[in-house]
Amino acid sequence: MTQINTLDPGASPLDYYGYELRRYRDAAGLTQRQLGDIVNYTGSMIGQIETARKLPTQDFSERADAALGTGGALSRLVELVMRSQLPGWFRQVAELQARAMEICSFEDHLIHGLLQTAGYARAVLGVLNQSNLEDRTAVRLARQSVFEKDESPVFWAILSEGTLYQEIGGRETMRGQLAHLLSFEQNPRINIQVLPFSAGAHAGMQGSFDVYRFSSDPTIVYTEGYGSGHPTANPDTVKDCSLRYDHLQAAALSLKDSAELMRRVMEERYGEPSDSVA
Repeated sequence: MTQINTLDPGASPLDYYGYELRRYRDAAGLTQRQLGDIVNYTGSMIGQIETARKLPTQDFSERADAALGTGGALSRLVELVMRSQLPGWFRQVAELQARAMEICSFEDHLIHGLLQTAGYARAVLGVLNQSNLEDRTAVRLARQSVFEKDESPVFWAILSEGTLYQEIGGRETMRGQLAHLLSFEQNPRINIQVLPFSAGAHAGMQGSFDVYRFSSDPTIVYTEGYGSGHPTANPDTVKDCSLRYDHLQAAALSLKDSAELMRRVMEERYGEPSDSVA
């Protein structure tokens, strides 16, 4: 209990969340175990969240808000908590994604993080580093809440055809990932195109990039390297990458044809395994 008593709410958003959770729980006259029984989590888990040793999830926050009558305070705070757990160099980018009116992305080797499933994200993040994998996966998926806002950004994603065939996490994970991409087929705000192998040399051969457009701020181009991100509002770079994106969209398959290709790859390459035993 010493850890709880000495928790500094000003140390980080995670510490502040834990401090507030304990304050609301105490005000309700509940023990950690009693609150855990109500929200279907263990008392130990409640204790770990209150001492900033475990990340809260959106699901937990919503249940705790309902149980403690907080008026949604914890649910509003959890987005800030998740963002604070991102690598320092990426936090500015997450902020840009949250504020953007339109996001245009080209990916030549991975499914974009805003479109990843839990299984796919876990496989990507787990390469060479298995530490705190579940928490890091939850943090990445939390970024997708930008699509749940009242004024969510319009998202255009162009994926190299190779991203459909790069088997990340195994066949079941890839099947689930492609099914997830197809779930946006009727969503006019999330548009996914595939740049086919047949396009040959193309305008994105220098690598993946994002273009963020805002209602009043300058457009920003974002590129990424090993452990570093590079956002820039340089007019020449923005002009060049915007032109490149226009050419990539022209070379990519239509939305309908892209969905048909994803569906075909999902069934033919990642279809349900045979029940027969060799």
